[in-house]
Amino acid sequence: MNLVDEYTSIHKGEDVEYRYVYRLIKKCFRGITAYGIEIERKDYVGLANVNLERESVEVISAHRHKVKQLLIKLYTNKVSPYHLIDLVGSYVDEYAYEFDSGMEEKVVN
Repeated sequence: MNLVDEYTSIHKGEDVEYRYVYRLIKKCFRGITAYGIEIERKDYVGLANVNLERESVEVISAHRHKVKQLLIKLYTNKVSPYHLIDLVGSYVDEYAYEFDSGMEEKVVN
């Protein structure tokens, strides 16, 4: 898994600071470059890291721009790692055909 792009946001609660990192990742899947998303949240009280949550979907689409659009939506709406699978699942189902047809033709990103 390789990092392609990354977005960071910080949200301050009363006692806790939440640091979110949204990552566009890529890997080779069946000989095709596949793009995915990883979301990480670290919670801090003062300087102490008190919680870490991370979730990823490594294979979403063979088209980088589709996954980047989705990543920006997740970033804009401050989606937590906990909800990533629920929200991205339908996109994974929709884009799955790309890997079947992609075996015969190259994907242009």
